[in-house]
Amino acid sequence: MLLCSSFNPEGLVSLKIITTSDGSHSLLNETLKESYHSVHGALQESLHVFIKKGLEFVSQDRDVPLRILEVGFGTGLNALLTLQHAVKHQQNIHFTTIELYPLPEDIWSALNYPTTLDLADEYREIHHASWGKDQLISNYFTLLKICDSIQDARLPINFFDLIYYDAFAPSKQPELWELPVLEKIFGLMKRGGTLATYCAKGQLKRDLKSLGMTVETLPGPPGKKEMVRAVKM
Repeated sequence: MLLCSSFNPEGLVSLKIITTSDGSHSLLNETLKESYHSVHGALQESLHVFIKKGLEFVSQDRDVPLRILEVGFGTGLNALLTLQHAVKHQQNIHFTTIELYPLPEDIWSALNYPTTLDLADEYREIHHASWGKDQLISNYFTLLKICDSIQDARLPINFFDLIYYDAFAPSKQPELWELPVLEKIFGLMKRGGTLATYCAKGQLKRDLKSLGMTVETLPGPPGKKEMVRAVKM
């Protein structure tokens, strides 16, 4: 596991805060020409894809931790929304998230999620949490941040109930959507585990089916026609 200290130490990436259509912020990676969330609504997209179609779809004994893996910590929005859900529903969640290039504080602290969701303290705790070790953020939410690539990260197999696959789009980072990476993700999932992603490319669906997953094409968030949910059978 790599040590994480700052985003983009080589200074090769330029980031710009943008306001999406639902009023929530996102970041534009001006180097990749790719936003971290949908320009039609960052908050709406995360709620729809990962909470409503992912977390709320997965049934779990509340006395047993629900184990989630997020590929792409980014701004921390998905982690924050998952914490909010855990507290509201008193559901015990262990949340592992992977990020190779964490954002510096001057960027993440300028985003408006904490005020929009009234979770300022929790948002700071999520970002200030140490890398590489479990940290209890609330009585129902334990966070483990891993600074590494999904290709190189050492993770337990047959372990996760739910995957948030939130990497940059295949057109921008195709290596994160190739079959060997999806095979690794498949191996990390429990039988009956679920993967949720905003991506609905035909190749992705074919690859997931080739691994033996049941694949659903679902209505997407505002501004996007479709998304994908897949279950390991």
